[in-house]
Amino acid sequence: MILHSNISGSGKAFVILHGFLGMGDNWKSLAGQFEEAGYEMHLVDQRNHGRSFHDTVFNYEVLADDLKAYCEAKNLKEIILLGHSMGGKTAMLFAIRYPEFVDKLIIADIGPKEYPQHHQQILEGLQALSASKEARSSRGDADAFLENYIQDWGTRQFLLKNLYWQKDKTLALRMNLPVLVKEIESIGEALPTQTIYEGATLFLKGMKSKYISQDDEHLIHAHFPNAEIKGIKDAGHWLHAENPEDFYKGVMQFLG
Repeated sequence: MILHSNISGSGKAFVILHGFLGMGDNWKSLAGQFEEAGYEMHLVDQRNHGRSFHDTVFNYEVLADDLKAYCEAKNLKEIILLGHSMGGKTAMLFAIRYPEFVDKLIIADIGPKEYPQHHQQILEGLQALSASKEARSSRGDADAFLENYIQDWGTRQFLLKNLYWQKDKTLALRMNLPVLVKEIESIGEALPTQTIYEGATLFLKGMKSKYISQDDEHLIHAHFPNAEIKGIKDAGHWLHAENPEDFYKGVMQFLG
């Protein structure tokens, strides 16, 4: 099974991997800019997300293997690979295991370390939404329902992008929620110890985010000895959405 993607533009292949509960479409605006700069953009939905296939197995090993199968199916070699959050962990492991496929690696606001599970409230809200047919009669109703669990408007709008209309005229979630809930602990797993990718790597961190601290930089360089770490001002974990201008500039400077 091959991952779903939206492909646009022409030139060197540039693959983007979204974060947990996201999808490739979250990156359409920035992808348009990279496309104008001369890249063939691949906005990929990882398994159990977006329009990609659902499966009971969900961990970084299979996510990395999914990307390898995708690159082979699309005949992609020496790609530029950008991953955000969960997608960044997938991208790190993919580069370590299959370095021959990667020219340059870009990781957005995630490090190689283990992260404690912190999506409980979001997953609880999504499970309740999925169980309530009445709450899924319109996007407005779904938003109002989720507000009982998730107060941040921006987070709710990000999650509501997962909704699509079914034949019975109710909305449903595209992600494989039962499996994502069951396997949630795997999202925070650290990279395997003593694994190294020696290629050119850029870590971009939101200056308002706590995902990458100064103490984490030693571990980053242990796994990625040729890594550059750069902060994006006025941005938290969603740095590409909160400060897309500086994010784009940072990536383009790295790509030269």
